[in-house]
Amino acid sequence: MLGANSNLCLNSYLAATATETHQARDKCRVRTRATIRIEMEIGGLDSNGREFKSADEMWREEVGDSQKKLDWYRNGVGYWQGVDASVDGVLGGYAHVNEPDIKASEAFLNTLLTELVPNGGRNQHLVALDCGSGIGRVTKNLLIRYFNEVDLLEPVSHFLEAARENLAPENLSVSEEHKAFNFYCTPLQEFTPDAQRYDVIWVQWCIGHLADDDFVSFFKRAKAGLKPGGFFVLKENLAKSDKSITRSDVYFKELFTQCGLNIYKLKDQKGFPDELFAVRMYALTTETLKKVGGSRPKRKANRPAIIK
Repeated sequence: MLGANSNLCLNSYLAATATETHQARDKCRVRTRATIRIEMEIGGLDSNGREFKSADEMWREEVGDSQKKLDWYRNGVGYWQGVDASVDGVLGGYAHVNEPDIKASEAFLNTLLTELVPNGGRNQHLVALDCGSGIGRVTKNLLIRYFNEVDLLEPVSHFLEAARENLAPENLSVSEEHKAFNFYCTPLQEFTPDAQRYDVIWVQWCIGHLADDDFVSFFKRAKAGLKPGGFFVLKENLAKSDKSITRSDVYFKELFTQCGLNIYKLKDQKGFPDELFAVRMYALTTETLKKVGGSRPKRKANRPAIIK
């Protein structure tokens, strides 16, 4: 566990991505005093000075009835509908973080495949789901090089259309055995995967759009979409001590407990500009697994270079 300080954001229209500008992050300034309990009792003030005694009270205020929740999600999608369908657009003007992001994610994924997938996934038909896929940046630069099929889940229609084009076979440097398969224009809170389809469900820079109850219900539904031995990777921002538009590490851990998920491994993202939020990668399993100790050689594979 980290310290007792925890942060949460009350501005529903801002996306929880590592690419929000310094000015945008100033719109959501929250100072909190937290007691780490399963009930998520976290008190604090929002940027307008409103005081909340608990996270539950805050969420009731923000999404406490069906219309408020509808507006919450409509505003979230609406924000991104005005964003250019490009790497610079989806990364908020920080296109240069694409390379360190993919490099760190690939190292983390390689370790997980080596430790959790029989024979490192070689000679197997592997399938992944890219949640909040945007224009297919993570799929094109990473997932499609390791998985035979990648499904994309994205609620912003012009992003998904850009992803279709970016991931067309003629625009890829992978064999025909690796392809983008399904394109779902559906928000996380409404998506239910096919049973036991996925080896890995990748959730990056999108879970901040979900209220806590939908966060938990999404992962509970998505667990059924994992093959036996499959796992989640959640890559997300962590709250700073005094201003934030995302959850803290301890907040995430309490939600994982409510989802019935276990942290198998975690790793911090390196190489991002100092003004951006800290980013952490979590490997989550449905069973409690013993972490693999010691060093193991990375599996050898002839993979194309990162596509910039």
